[in-house]
Order: sequence, then C-alpha cells, then structure tokens
Amino acid sequence: MSVANNQEPPREGINKGRLIGFLVALPAYFALSMFLPAGTWAWTKGWLFIGVFLGTLAVVALYLWRVNPEVVVARTALHEGTKRWDKILVPILLTVLCSIIPVAALDDGRFHWFPLDWWVVSFGYVLFLAGLGILTWAEAVNKFFEVTVRIQTDRGHKVIDTGPYAIVRHPGYVGAILFFVGPALCLGSVWALVPSGLASAVLILRTKWEDQTLQAELPGYKDYTQRVRFKLIPGVW
Repeated sequence: MSVANNQEPPREGINKGRLIGFLVALPAYFALSMFLPAGTWAWTKGWLFIGVFLGTLAVVALYLWRVNPEVVVARTALHEGTKRWDKILVPILLTVLCSIIPVAALDDGRFHWFPLDWWVVSFGYVLFLAGLGILTWAEAVNKFFEVTVRIQTDRGHKVIDTGPYAIVRHPGYVGAILFFVGPALCLGSVWALVPSGLASAVLILRTKWEDQTLQAELPGYKDYTQRVRFKLIPGVW
C-alpha cells in the first residue's frame, strides 16, 4: 500500500486528553478485569495476551500514523452527526466486549471450567492477529474510518473502493469479528466465546444498518454496491 505518499496532514490534532485517558485506563482495566477475576497475578495466559496485545497495538498505531494519520486523528475523537441507532449500539457493543476478558479470567484463571490445549490458544492468536491485520488494512486505506456511523460531510466523505474495499464493502468489520473471537481462545476460555459471539452479532446488525445508511445518504455508494456485491463474506453476504 502506498497511501503514505498521498496523505494530507491532519487538519486537527489528536485529542490528547482522550489519548492520555486511554493510556492511563488500559493498565487499570487489565488489572481489574483480568487478574482480579483470575484471583492471581500468576496467570500465564493473561500476561502473554497483555504482551502481544500491547506490542501489536503499538506497531499498528505507528504504522497508521505513517500511512494514514488522518484516520488516527479521527478515531481519537467523537464527532457530530452520529446516527441515533449507533448511539445505542456502540455502548452495548463496548459493554459486551469489555466482558470478554473477565469471563475468560474467571474460566481459565480461577475456576478452570473448560481447559483448552495450547494449540487452541495458538489458533486464537492466529485469529486475533489476522483480524487486527485486516482491520489495520481497512483503516490504512480509508481516512473516513471513524468510531461511530455518520455521513461525514464535514470531511468530504466519499466512497472508498480500494484495498480490502474492493473485496467486501465492510472489511473492517470482518477483521473486527476475528479480533473479537481471538482473545477468548488466546486466554484459553470457551465461555468467553459467549460475549465474543454476542459482540459479533451486534456488529453484524451494525453492518446491515450502516450499509442501508450509506446507500441512502452517501453519493456513489449504490453504484459501489453493484461493483462489490457482498458486505462481509464474498459469495455469502
């Protein structure tokens, strides 16, 4: 991908307060949602996941800042015009996502309800990294990849049909679903697949409603749907 050569500098700076808040909250979240439910600091799968998660997050952030800094700026702020239904879906999605780690901690870290072999854990990392890779690819080519669903008239919103968007209409959601399912297995938990599955179901519903919104309100999107027929899975949907 060569989008770096064509990038305009971001018109707004990163929301530093939000970024600092995230960096402060992340360690607290891991401590409270992972090791407290696990009942121990000596949870190997937990520490391994933290290391891989933070390492890949740093690499992705640096990469996106290099190739598409505008999307990094856009995703550190909330914007006017978010669809009413998305204001309901996003909190539900975040709540379900935040339950994946504590459920896994209770399962594998404390009670050992359904122990998984390490090859299953390794497969979880394959899903996690594949999902993050697809998600990053989508963000790298689409500067309009914001946190919430809205028509971004203030940013010159237009159809993106390059990179993974030439394959399916919502590749970021494909990556996100893998990204949701992967951590449950990374942490060795079958029960954590329940919130992972619920989060994926919410995202599929969001895909449907977002696609309807784009067809109705974004110029050129209906023509794009004729060229790229499928929303998430080629040949299926």
